[in-house]
Amino acid sequence: MTFASLLLVLAAQIPPTAAPAAPSPFDFEDGDRVAFLGGTLIEREQASGYWELALTLRNRGKAVTFRNLGWSGDTVWGESRGSFDGPAKGYAKLLELTKELKPTVVVICYGQNESYAGEKGLKAFAAQYEKLLKDLAPTKARFVLMSPTPFQNRTPLKDAKSKNESLAKYAAAIGELAAAQKAGFADVFQNLIGKPAVPTENGVHYSEAGYRGTRAIFDRADTIDNSATEELRAAIVAKNELFFHRWRPQNETYLFGFRKHEQGKNGKEIAEFDPLVARGEESIGELRKKLK
Repeated sequence: MTFASLLLVLAAQIPPTAAPAAPSPFDFEDGDRVAFLGGTLIEREQASGYWELALTLRNRGKAVTFRNLGWSGDTVWGESRGSFDGPAKGYAKLLELTKELKPTVVVICYGQNESYAGEKGLKAFAAQYEKLLKDLAPTKARFVLMSPTPFQNRTPLKDAKSKNESLAKYAAAIGELAAAQKAGFADVFQNLIGKPAVPTENGVHYSEAGYRGTRAIFDRADTIDNSATEELRAAIVAKNELFFHRWRPQNETYLFGFRKHEQGKNGKEIAEFDPLVARGEESIGELRKKLK
């Protein structure tokens, strides 16, 4: 055997070095300001705080803040945000609010509502999603596109299988867009499809147990439930509630809408939530440091 042949034999016996794992789209940088955009799935998460807790623990050594701009029933067209003014105004509001936060990362989760349009609506969805990213580009934020969660068979939802077949195409389109835009992609759909059912209220909307049961999507390490992590989660939920009232006051029509001539003078009080949100963020930071 020649020396060269011997080297080839020896090389074949050496196991290949494992390729480094791709960084998670949810690995953030110190000082990141993360904004969440999406529909019902995103909006309701703020009430339980489990996903934000997992992300906070994943990045526990970094000062990362989170703001939830989810709106129930929303789409990439901002349709639910228009209130009395229509989708165009809703979309403008979506852009305005996101830019106001000066985010460094924007996590976007759309596609479930849009998937009801089936194959014929896919092209328009992808085009509008791309437009949304373009319109948010002035923020200079990094984008993480998150696929929607699967439908489940549960009353009153019927025929989840066919709905998931449509949703799979929308999730794939989101992945293609993320690749084209060099954005992060969190394929939640493929992560959950075919797995044991996640607790929901109706086959679509997660219950609190559903958010708790899916937190591993955001932090692969097992999250230990103890008094310290529960205290942190409670602080996250409290901060989220304060921020929600800051940007979506219940009497918005009277404060800033077409009936502001009645109570508009009280609109100045909404800004008083800002220091409360800031103090809530300080509490989260203190609790996070204890868990290092």
